[in-house]
Amino acid sequence: MRDYPTNKRMMLFSGSSNIPLAEKIAKNLGISLGKVTRTKFRNGEIYVKFDESVRGADVFLIQTCSPPVNDNIMELLIMVDALKRASAGMINAVIPHYGYARQDKKAEGREPITAKLFADILEVAGIDRLIVTDLHTATIQGFFDVPVDHITAIPIIAKYFQKKGLKDGVVVSPDVGGVKRASILARLMHYPLAIFDKRRPRQNVAEIEHLVGDVKGRDAILFDDMIDTGGTLVEAIDHMLKSGVRRVFAAATHPIFSKNAIEMLQDSNAAEIVVADTLPLIKPYDHQRIKVVSIASLLAKTIKKVYHGKSVSELFKDENLV
Repeated sequence: MRDYPTNKRMMLFSGSSNIPLAEKIAKNLGISLGKVTRTKFRNGEIYVKFDESVRGADVFLIQTCSPPVNDNIMELLIMVDALKRASAGMINAVIPHYGYARQDKKAEGREPITAKLFADILEVAGIDRLIVTDLHTATIQGFFDVPVDHITAIPIIAKYFQKKGLKDGVVVSPDVGGVKRASILARLMHYPLAIFDKRRPRQNVAEIEHLVGDVKGRDAILFDDMIDTGGTLVEAIDHMLKSGVRRVFAAATHPIFSKNAIEMLQDSNAAEIVVADTLPLIKPYDHQRIKVVSIASLLAKTIKKVYHGKSVSELFKDENLV
């Protein structure tokens, strides 16, 4: 933590990863995005220059870890370094989707813990605080020695489904590791919880074995923190329908949507796939099956709380998320 005195001047900047979300956040805050020049040398090296003074300001820097993930992470680090060298009072990194979150432990020998490495690099670069949405595992917060505000899009997703009028709803966790987040959604919806039992023989591959819970004749919400390739999700949807589920809705905070995931999901048997805008959808998503809810207002409220030194947990005080 640097000793520069803050003059309580808020400034909001965005990297190139998700400018539409940053613009929505700025609109919710009633301010404009700060001016910054971003370009690349011919060999791919990234160049960043802030085009206005940040001295003493409380800066909130928005950058999500969308493809190209490594380029966007490097751009974020360079922007943090530039802010530090320009004497910003506080550097608050707002990372809606935290990259490398799935590499949070050693499952086998000689593996890295890349989520921890990313945390270390962010701190060395010079961030004073992290604001992040729905980490893959909450333990990643412990990788940081700076304050971490871990917020969740689950109440926003719950409010979307509360308007749908589902019949005899049930929330389904895709695996044992996702039970906590699925149980939060189930509690907000006042629905029972079911769980898939599956195993992962290798990265991005999952094999479904059993579905535990009463799902027959119900409308089900299959909820996870992210959707990557979509293959396992489509398999789970078909498995649930064969198990007697009336309709299957899928939901996730982070729409990674690798490869042909969007096309696969659009052709699936899901009634709807609901995602947040923590990541930009590169391809058109105006298909009736994929719906997007925005977390811009939630992030704006979080930024206001942090800026004014107030409790971020107050945003969820009526949601009983503990």
